[in-house]
Amino acid sequence: MTDVNSWMSQYIRAWTSNEPDDIRALFTEDAIYHDRPNTESPWNGHEEIVKSWSDAGDKPDDWTFEWTLLGQDGDTAFVQAVTTYLNGEPTYDNLWVIRFAEDGRAREFTEWYMARKESTPDTTTEEMAQ
Repeated sequence: MTDVNSWMSQYIRAWTSNEPDDIRALFTEDAIYHDRPNTESPWNGHEEIVKSWSDAGDKPDDWTFEWTLLGQDGDTAFVQAVTTYLNGEPTYDNLWVIRFAEDGRAREFTEWYMARKESTPDTTTEEMAQ
Protein backbone atom coordinates (compact mmCIF):
# COMPACT_ATOMS: atom_id res chain seq x y z
CA MET A 1 0.00 0.00 0.00
CA THR A 2 1.31 3.45 -0.94
CA ASP A 3 2.49 5.78 1.82
CA VAL A 4 0.16 8.71 1.13
CA ASN A 5 1.89 10.91 3.73
CA SER A 6 5.19 10.56 1.89
CA TRP A 7 3.57 11.23 -1.51
CA MET A 8 1.83 14.33 -0.14
CA SER A 9 5.14 15.62 1.27
CA GLN A 10 6.67 15.16 -2.17
CA TYR A 11 3.68 16.92 -3.75
CA ILE A 12 4.11 19.94 -1.47
CA ARG A 13 7.86 19.97 -2.19
CA ALA A 14 7.13 19.95 -5.95
CA TRP A 15 4.50 22.68 -5.56
CA THR A 16 7.00 24.78 -3.61
CA SER A 17 9.95 24.23 -5.96
CA ASN A 18 8.08 24.05 -9.29
CA GLU A 19 11.09 22.03 -10.48
CA PRO A 20 10.19 19.72 -13.38
CA ASP A 21 12.07 16.77 -11.84
CA ASP A 22 10.15 17.14 -8.56
CA ILE A 23 6.86 17.20 -10.48
CA ARG A 24 7.81 14.20 -12.66
CA ALA A 25 8.78 12.19 -9.58
CA LEU A 26 5.15 12.25 -8.41
CA PHE A 27 3.63 10.67 -11.51
CA THR A 28 4.13 7.67 -13.76
CA GLU A 29 5.31 8.51 -17.27
CA ASP A 30 1.83 7.84 -18.66
CA ALA A 31 -0.13 9.39 -15.76
CA ILE A 32 -3.38 11.25 -16.32
CA TYR A 33 -4.01 14.43 -14.32
CA HIS A 34 -7.60 15.66 -14.28
CA ASP A 35 -7.61 19.28 -13.14
CA ARG A 36 -11.35 18.86 -12.66
CA PRO A 37 -13.65 15.84 -12.92
CA ASN A 38 -14.76 14.87 -16.42
CA THR A 39 -12.50 17.44 -18.02
CA GLU A 40 -12.35 17.14 -21.79
CA SER A 41 -8.60 17.67 -21.81
CA PRO A 42 -6.76 16.09 -18.89
CA TRP A 43 -3.00 16.46 -18.70
CA ASN A 44 -1.47 13.30 -20.17
CA GLY A 45 2.04 12.12 -19.31
CA HIS A 46 5.04 13.77 -17.71
CA GLU A 47 5.64 16.55 -20.19
CA GLU A 48 2.04 17.79 -20.29
CA ILE A 49 1.72 17.56 -16.50
CA VAL A 50 4.95 19.53 -15.99
CA LYS A 51 3.96 22.18 -18.56
CA SER A 52 0.43 22.64 -17.22
CA TRP A 53 1.66 22.69 -13.61
CA SER A 54 4.29 25.30 -14.48
CA ASP A 55 1.76 27.38 -16.43
CA ALA A 56 -0.36 27.66 -13.25
CA GLY A 57 2.43 29.83 -11.85
CA ASP A 58 1.85 29.34 -8.11
CA LYS A 59 4.75 30.88 -6.24
CA PRO A 60 5.89 29.25 -2.95
CA ASP A 61 5.12 32.28 -0.78
CA ASP A 62 1.65 32.81 -2.31
CA TRP A 63 -0.20 29.97 -0.56
CA THR A 64 -0.68 27.77 2.46
CA PHE A 65 -2.02 24.24 2.30
CA GLU A 66 -3.58 21.90 4.85
CA TRP A 67 -4.73 18.39 4.07
CA THR A 68 -6.32 15.34 5.63
CA LEU A 69 -6.37 11.77 4.38
CA LEU A 70 -10.04 10.81 4.28
CA GLY A 71 -9.30 7.20 3.48
CA GLN A 72 -7.47 4.74 1.31
CA ASP A 73 -8.85 1.73 -0.52
CA GLY A 74 -6.11 -0.37 -2.08
CA ASP A 75 -4.30 1.79 -4.63
CA THR A 76 -6.71 4.74 -4.28
CA ALA A 77 -6.44 7.56 -1.73
CA PHE A 78 -8.96 10.29 -0.94
CA VAL A 79 -7.59 13.61 0.31
CA GLN A 80 -9.48 16.67 1.54
CA ALA A 81 -7.56 19.94 1.64
CA VAL A 82 -7.74 23.69 1.92
CA THR A 83 -5.55 25.95 -0.21
CA THR A 84 -5.35 29.52 1.04
CA TYR A 85 -3.83 31.99 -1.37
CA LEU A 86 -2.12 34.97 0.23
CA ASN A 87 -2.02 37.14 -2.89
CA GLY A 88 -5.68 38.11 -3.04
CA GLU A 89 -6.92 34.96 -4.78
CA PRO A 90 -9.73 33.00 -3.13
CA THR A 91 -9.34 30.18 -0.64
CA TYR A 92 -10.21 26.80 -2.14
CA ASP A 93 -11.67 23.64 -0.67
CA ASN A 94 -10.20 20.61 -2.42
CA LEU A 95 -11.02 16.94 -2.78
CA TRP A 96 -8.48 14.72 -4.51
CA VAL A 97 -8.70 11.16 -5.72
CA ILE A 98 -5.24 9.70 -6.30
CA ARG A 99 -4.75 6.30 -7.93
CA PHE A 100 -1.27 4.92 -7.35
CA ALA A 101 0.91 2.60 -9.38
CA GLU A 102 2.80 -0.21 -7.64
CA ASP A 103 5.92 2.00 -7.39
CA GLY A 104 4.08 4.62 -5.29
CA ARG A 105 3.76 7.24 -8.01
CA ALA A 106 0.35 8.52 -9.09
CA ARG A 107 -0.98 6.98 -12.28
CA GLU A 108 -4.16 9.05 -12.14
CA PHE A 109 -4.97 12.21 -10.21
CA THR A 110 -8.35 13.94 -10.12
CA GLU A 111 -9.08 17.12 -8.23
CA TRP A 112 -12.28 18.91 -7.33
CA TYR A 113 -11.87 22.45 -6.06
CA MET A 114 -14.30 25.15 -5.11
CA ALA A 115 -13.61 28.74 -4.12
CA ARG A 116 -15.03 29.66 -0.77
CA LYS A 117 -17.59 32.44 -0.72
CA GLU A 118 -16.49 35.56 1.03
CA SER A 119 -18.39 35.84 4.26
CA THR A 120 -20.62 38.84 4.69
CA PRO A 121 -21.41 40.29 8.09
CA ASP A 122 -24.79 39.42 9.51
CA THR A 123 -26.49 42.83 9.71
CA THR A 124 -29.00 41.59 12.25
CA THR A 125 -26.20 40.61 14.62
CA GLU A 126 -24.43 43.95 14.05
CA GLU A 127 -27.65 45.85 14.68
CA MET A 128 -28.26 43.91 17.87
CA ALA A 129 -24.77 44.69 19.13
CA GLN A 130 -25.43 48.45 18.93
